Amino acid sequence: MKNKKNIESKQNEIICENCGAKLVFKPGANSLTCGFCGNLNEIKVDRKAIIDARQEIDYLDFIRNNDASAVKIEITTVKCQGCGAETTFDNNIVSSVCDFCSSPLVSKDAHKLQIIKPKAMLSFKITNKESIDLFRNWLKKRWFAPNKLKNYAKQTEKLSGIYIPYWTYDADTTTNYSGQRGDNYQETETYTENGEQKTKTVTKTKWSFVRGTVSRFFNDVLIPASNSLPKKYVERLAPWDLDNLLPYNTKYLSGFKSETYQIDLKTGFEQAKDKMENEIKNDVRIDIGGDKQQISSMNTRFYETTFKHILLPIWISAYSYNNKVYRFMINGRTGEVQGERPWSVIKIIFAVIITIAIIGGLYWYFK
Repeated sequence: MKNKKNIESKQNEIICENCGAKLVFKPGANSLTCGFCGNLNEIKVDRKAIIDARQEIDYLDFIRNNDASAVKIEITTVKCQGCGAETTFDNNIVSSVCDFCSSPLVSKDAHKLQIIKPKAMLSFKITNKESIDLFRNWLKKRWFAPNKLKNYAKQTEKLSGIYIPYWTYDADTTTNYSGQRGDNYQETETYTENGEQKTKTVTKTKWSFVRGTVSRFFNDVLIPASNSLPKKYVERLAPWDLDNLLPYNTKYLSGFKSETYQIDLKTGFEQAKDKMENEIKNDVRIDIGGDKQQISSMNTRFYETTFKHILLPIWISAYSYNNKVYRFMINGRTGEVQGERPWSVIKIIFAVIITIAIIGGLYWYFK
């Protein structure tokens, strides 16, 4: 007798509609294939649901209503005492390790949590095997990495696939600014050297006061809602193919973990403003023109601000070397690789000695 179609048994766990066995999402697929009976459990994606998932949410209305209109979901999570990451934790697991720092996790620390339901997500395309190959190839190019680390990579059989929470923000902006425009010009100056009068051309700058207004629309400014990974490396995982966002669906999470957001919606928007400001400053400099620019003030108004809460797939490996934890991560869609790495002092010293020897040899040869 068949069970209810795609029954959700445990958190992020889907069971086969035919035999009841646990199914795991296979990256790059649109179905869950049962490893026991071979039944194909298709993940049906409704076109209207896709359109709805990509729709923006009005930021100010959401804040004014104190997120009362938000759809919430309840999940079981455990917070790592080492790095603070809070990830999903299945009830049938007694102990595990943190995927972000390798600290031990135990079921007694698990608790239920209500969070804003993600509106959309990107599923994994890069497989576990592909991620391991990418990890090893990345390390091969790090000549100054310690040999112990490279041996660790050879022994690594699995990386952890985790869905990381993000906020995306859209906003129209208008910025009034004031500043100075510098226009270069040349003058001929006369000077005396060794009793002889000479001339030279020097460049000077004429400054004039300016003010003006620039406008720019920002689309999908992406902010990681997590503090568990080094921000500069996470930022470098971009770009993401957000045009392919799918509705949030636990079937894609089956066999993977997901992290809960540590950065709330308001804090995320402040970080998004910082990103926007960098581009606005560039617009202001272009608008000022001239050869040099000085910005004295900028007053930016944000309006028609919207947001989405989404999950993005990242393969993660946390390894310890000399009592320090290093993180390595891969964009689960494109295969972009970023990570921290220790340096081998012996290799660096050896390289310096070789370089000095080569320079010395060339010097004596040409001398």
